[in-house]
Amino acid sequence: MFAGRASAAGAAVGPSPAVTGGKGGKFSVEELYGFNKKPKVNRGNSGKPDKSDAKKETKEKEESVLASQILEAARRLMERRRLEIYLKECDVTMEQSLMPYRNLGKSGLRISCLGLGTWVTFGSQITDEMAERLLTVAYDSGVNLFDTAEVYASGRAETTLGNILKKKGWRRSSYVVTTKIYWGGQAETERGLSRKHIIEGLRGSLSRLQLDYVDIVFANRSDINSPMEEVVRAMTFVIDQGLAMYWGTSRWNAVEIMEAYSIARQFNLVPPVCEQAEYHYFQRDKVELHLPELYHKIGVGAMTWSPLACGLLTGKYNEGVPERSRAAMKGYSWLKERLCSEEGKKQLSKIKDLHLLADRMNCTLAQLAIAWCLRSEGVSSVLLGVSNTDQLLENLGSLRVLTQLTPPLVAEMDTLLGNKPRNPKKVVRS
Repeated sequence: MFAGRASAAGAAVGPSPAVTGGKGGKFSVEELYGFNKKPKVNRGNSGKPDKSDAKKETKEKEESVLASQILEAARRLMERRRLEIYLKECDVTMEQSLMPYRNLGKSGLRISCLGLGTWVTFGSQITDEMAERLLTVAYDSGVNLFDTAEVYASGRAETTLGNILKKKGWRRSSYVVTTKIYWGGQAETERGLSRKHIIEGLRGSLSRLQLDYVDIVFANRSDINSPMEEVVRAMTFVIDQGLAMYWGTSRWNAVEIMEAYSIARQFNLVPPVCEQAEYHYFQRDKVELHLPELYHKIGVGAMTWSPLACGLLTGKYNEGVPERSRAAMKGYSWLKERLCSEEGKKQLSKIKDLHLLADRMNCTLAQLAIAWCLRSEGVSSVLLGVSNTDQLLENLGSLRVLTQLTPPLVAEMDTLLGNKPRNPKKVVRS
């Protein structure tokens, strides 16, 4: 990720010029600590080594081990300094970049409270080189959750993610990969939640990802053509086969999730642990009213997406539709129409009001919006969608803002938005 990383392969093995101090007039770590000099061997007049050479050799080996340890510590220190300088340039401190982790619902799986999504970007909007930079910065910043789907860019998003993970060589146990199954192809049997497509679709995803398993497989929407018992049994099967660790739902309503849970309990199958749901300022009811009840009753957590409402909440559309924005992309005319609607204009007006609040808190609109999502009960993680490293680092800065979201401040935001969900009034029995 960072330029100028010290390399053991590049360590000097001979004496350096006394004046220049190495290539380009700069000292290497080895030269700085004096580890580049060859040990001297004392020889007698006959040119043969002295009898004490064996003891000296043992001592030199011990000194070499110690020197290697000091060298490694020096390299780590230099790497941390580079990281601090890089983050300082992006106005993020090391303390701010420490990633909090949360349980996925009431399961034991610990995931970063911010995850990296691949919708729209990987295999489509951005280059593979940019995708690799994003994944690297995210991983180095503590993000351990990477989300994709078989339908994203017709499978290219999974392929891109898989290629990067293979290239980076990170320990498989150190990160979480999730994918979603529903739309897999044009044939009638290549979509939906039949047992056939769940199993075949997941195997296809694993092939593109070049992984033995995913940590979570999601049903990407409910399927009226597939019996719920068949769906739950198929998800249990892929988990028993080691193709996935957990399963979850995406864009299911509370009744459907409860039905899946009840069937799992009835037939001793594996229940869902998480629901992926859209959540932002203008999409609140499901995550704030229905999912918390499911969390407390059956332990289903929430993994939310689109915290910035496709960029609406960043303020980029306040003065129109920028040329390279998502609303200007092919296939996103629905977003442009929404922005130009009466409801869209009202939302843009509220965003301008929130801009003043963000300025007061010394943060960006995006950071405020993401922190606002993280403060909600039952939200295990918020998935980020970014197209460059500047956006990613800005979004990671929302962790600092989260600590500033006091109850009075959240109440002030609710007043500005004017759409806080209300629980139905309970009927009081006499």
